[in-house]
Amino acid sequence: MAPTVPPIVADQSMSSLDQLRALLGEPAPRQPGADDWAEVERYAGSALPGDFKAFLDAYGTGVISGELVVFHPRGSAPLPDRMARTHQEFAQRRDRAAESGVPEHYPYAFHPAPGGLISWGYDHSGDEHFFLPCDADPDRWKVVTMVHEVGCQTFDGSFSAFVLSFVERLASLDRLHGLGPQDLEFLEPEDLAELVADGEIGPTPPGFEPC
Repeated sequence: MAPTVPPIVADQSMSSLDQLRALLGEPAPRQPGADDWAEVERYAGSALPGDFKAFLDAYGTGVISGELVVFHPRGSAPLPDRMARTHQEFAQRRDRAAESGVPEHYPYAFHPAPGGLISWGYDHSGDEHFFLPCDADPDRWKVVTMVHEVGCQTFDGSFSAFVLSFVERLASLDRLHGLGPQDLEFLEPEDLAELVADGEIGPTPPGFEPC
């Protein structure tokens, strides 16, 4: 039988970044360079949110709770290169949506268009995550998720608050999350137990896997 994921109890006395670190565990020691963010911030035309840089400097490139992928500028998949590719791809998608008469699917432009969304990561469900540079202060930027084949959602909060919410949601999923009614009809109890034990369905405990 797979271990259960204990409920997460928020500590309102801590910042969302500190709460996130407490959930994920302390990262392996890293030595971030003083100019690690220079190239990506030149490309973005702005400083990036402080909690975003602090998290990536601490943890590096990797996967949060087996689902959310984030990139450090000096990681195995450098952030500036991925940003440029993602912005180009989504700008083309936005153009096609406008030509098809459904511009509402992409309500925001993408960098380097003025005020365009700035990419920072994706998840294994096919969603892409961006910063919305809606304020002169990057620490007041919001997070926009381009939901796979659905549209977009805007999170009115910081990077660390968004990731904390993401981690908490995964940890609180139902034990059989990921299975449809037909699956439950045909799977034997021992098959369900094996899927739960392998972590293929159900809640996901908080964690960080470097890559």
